[in-house]
Amino acid sequence: MTDPWLTAIIAYVVAAVGSFIPTLLAILRGVTPHDGGASFDKSPHFSDEARTRLSQHFSRIAGTLGFWKKQAEIFRRLHYYTLFWTVPATVIIPFLVQAIEPGNASKWMVTLVSAHTAILLSFHKALKVDSNFRTWREGESNFYDFYRRMLDRPHMFGESEEQQLAAYFDAVENLRSFIRNREIDNTPSVEEAQKQLQKDPLTRTEKTV
Repeated sequence: MTDPWLTAIIAYVVAAVGSFIPTLLAILRGVTPHDGGASFDKSPHFSDEARTRLSQHFSRIAGTLGFWKKQAEIFRRLHYYTLFWTVPATVIIPFLVQAIEPGNASKWMVTLVSAHTAILLSFHKALKVDSNFRTWREGESNFYDFYRRMLDRPHMFGESEEQQLAAYFDAVENLRSFIRNREIDNTPSVEEAQKQLQKDPLTRTEKTV
């Protein structure tokens, strides 16, 4: 007769791996930016020279925008994957501990759930998933705020066309610098990951089972 705990272990592993695939795909393949509609090349607010300068500027930052969107999506999926598995686990683990019986795989089930949860929580903290998601999402969102404002209401950047272009380019440059600094601040370290794993209470629970 098959041990139901062994069946539960297999089901848990399959579900955990399967639900991580969307995150893995974002890491490996990235995400495709949405079409933003008519851009500077069709704008009625600017001269031909200004449209050329704006279009060239956008083409140079397009790669950065793609990187920001990919990073935001990776950390978004990591965040929700962690929440999906750790929130129920913190409730279930105490009950699983009480269900341990000798001679079956119940202890391994508790060990698996505890270890998986501890690792996710530790890496979520060490990788600064929340902060990184906000950084990349804010960078992408703020740029498109500037971009749409320049397309729809360029007078908000200045009175003359040259003033508008200069103010827009400065705003984008400052945004890139701000996001770059936030990226450096949010860079994780191996030491942080080790500290989080060592002090996580679920890790200690797993060791005492």
